[in-house]
Amino acid sequence: MAEHRHHWVRAAGRPARVDARERLGLPPVLAAVNADRRLRGPYTAVGSILRAIVPDALARCPEAVTGHDIEILSTTPELRDLVPATRETLTSLAVPKERTRFYSALRTLRIAHGLVEFLEAYLGALGSGPRSLVVDDAHRADPTDAEFLAVLLRRIDPALLTVVVTTGSEPPERPAGIGSEDLPTALATWCEVTAPPDPGGRSDRGRSAQAPSPAADGAALGRRYVDGDGVGDDPDELAAYLGLSPTERARLHDLRRAELETTGESSLRLGAIAWHAEHGGDPSGTGADTLRHALDHCMDLGYYHAVLDLGERGRRLVTHESNPTHWWAFTTKMTTSYAALGLAELALPLYDSARALSSSPEVHMQAAYATAMLHTRHFDADRRDHQLARSWVNQAIAFAKWHPEPKEREARVVFNRNGLALIEVHQGRLEEALSLLDACIARLDETLEDHEHALHRSVLRYNRAQVYAGLGRRTEAVADYTAVIECDPNYAEYYFDRGMLWRDLGRPEQALADYDRAIRLSPPFPEAYFNRADVLAELGDTEAAVADFGYVLQLDPAFADARLNRAALLVESGEHRLAWNEVLAGLATTPASPQLLSLKGQLLAADGDADAASEAWEAALAVDPEYPQAWALRGELRYQQGDLDGAGTDLARAVELSGDPGMQFNLAVVHHDAGRYGEALRLLDEILGSTEDVDARLQRARCLIGLDRADTAREELLACLQADPGSAEQVYELMPDLAHA
Repeated sequence: MAEHRHHWVRAAGRPARVDARERLGLPPVLAAVNADRRLRGPYTAVGSILRAIVPDALARCPEAVTGHDIEILSTTPELRDLVPATRETLTSLAVPKERTRFYSALRTLRIAHGLVEFLEAYLGALGSGPRSLVVDDAHRADPTDAEFLAVLLRRIDPALLTVVVTTGSEPPERPAGIGSEDLPTALATWCEVTAPPDPGGRSDRGRSAQAPSPAADGAALGRRYVDGDGVGDDPDELAAYLGLSPTERARLHDLRRAELETTGESSLRLGAIAWHAEHGGDPSGTGADTLRHALDHCMDLGYYHAVLDLGERGRRLVTHESNPTHWWAFTTKMTTSYAALGLAELALPLYDSARALSSSPEVHMQAAYATAMLHTRHFDADRRDHQLARSWVNQAIAFAKWHPEPKEREARVVFNRNGLALIEVHQGRLEEALSLLDACIARLDETLEDHEHALHRSVLRYNRAQVYAGLGRRTEAVADYTAVIECDPNYAEYYFDRGMLWRDLGRPEQALADYDRAIRLSPPFPEAYFNRADVLAELGDTEAAVADFGYVLQLDPAFADARLNRAALLVESGEHRLAWNEVLAGLATTPASPQLLSLKGQLLAADGDADAASEAWEAALAVDPEYPQAWALRGELRYQQGDLDGAGTDLARAVELSGDPGMQFNLAVVHHDAGRYGEALRLLDEILGSTEDVDARLQRARCLIGLDRADTAREELLACLQADPGSAEQVYELMPDLAHA
């Protein structure tokens, strides 16, 4: 039976792509959408898919819609009347002037995974066989759609949903700053390629199947290009459009914009409406206003590549002189986006240019603060300069002090002092950072009403919690996290961070509850499941831990620690076949992992291949001579082979490197069997000095018997019975030895 595959149709010109995909013999089409970002900006394709299926999903699987409301509403705002928002946060609700925190660039990847899982749930509810999804013009997709398609191609079973992606003849570009899931790699990895020949020799455009003859009216062709929102693939239409007079082109754009605005579909304002406005009759007025609206929307939702595109376009329409407010918004949101995408070096020239052009205290304050953050946080480690950052943030504080309105002045001063606290943290001066944050929180509490600047005040408490944690003051850190959660109960990261503290405090049940809550409040992110898996393993729920580690690997196949931990749990639980799969998969990408090589040795030893197991442990030690587990495992094998001297040497090295009580116990057993009772007693006494361990007491009794100290051995066995009546059988087995002592 042929292997199911997704499809990548590569051809120059839409007619060739349409013809090629129509020949594929696809299952019934769930949706056929165009991904060209000029239509609706970020998530153009995703929004078209969701508008097509969510109304039906509400009837078939309403719980799937509710469970993925963040992903649906973040990508498809038109559905807000159908899908209630149940998990709003202070960040999502903040008014623009109080917005002091922006989403991580990783948020779009989380959204992509959630959308894939929503599609899987809907297809399961839909039933009645496989479906297909057609996404055209993916080479012109916004990076949000490209990222979603990359995740979809990797994760969804082609037998459930066959995805067909069409592009031009060249592979899509990989945008700078994109994460681990990129469309070019996914297309090459998961798709069967269809690349029909291009008989016309055109590079990326071809005449549409419906295009009139070249003799057709040029004005009509130009209007068709505008009415198609500039995504047409007919070179005659484009040529006719370019041949129109500037006045006629602007008139047609204004007519089309007005027509689209009557639809009330807000995502059009991020794409086609913005494009028509900037090419209409009032580009520096209506055009700039429309681009600014799109810019603010994309910034608030963390669509940073779109912000860069909109910012560049906006800066072509306005200048510092003509519209300083829009000019600065286009500029500073571009710089923030560069930093968020890990492209901080591209931000600094824009700030320098702004300082040269503007004498506005507001511009200089914001630029100074942001430049400080570049130097202390965003630049690569070898470029960071915390002292220079301090000078810039002090300049920002100085500008903030000149604001005429008292409350706003205090808020701005505190905001910038919060940046100074971050620099203190980066310089290892945690007590100084704590003093600054204490003063900031107290000052805002004195100056503002409870409802004012709620987001920034929660951020200050959150930052103080992090500093408390860094100082080892975990109880105070938990108290601050709890206070922040009370005022912002739907922000997942707060629960995630508090969960780590609960675990450090030895309260795994509370940690588990917080990780559960973080998972419910956010689109999927692997770190939450990884941490929950660790806690589940600690609590003895191996099956659930293995499942969580497995899910982490679905989200991020390169998450090496998840693969390692899953493999280790499978080895411990005797699931050797599954463990082999994980070990081999891990070694395929990280062949020099001492942890995976050690697990490989364990599996080989369990299969009875002692020589190969020993080789695996020696390979692990060749990579890391100070990896205690490999020493311990090789020592245990030598003990089983009767090589007490070799076992003692290996286990002694393992104990020296780790101090692990289990390894100490095994070394004590080797010393006992070799007749070195005194050495064995010393190790056992160390174990019992820190914890009550019945096995250690039983072994201690054996050593005492070996030293002919029958009375002391008898006392040790009585202590075993008192500590654990279940040890009676083991005590009984030692009685004959005790009688002969």
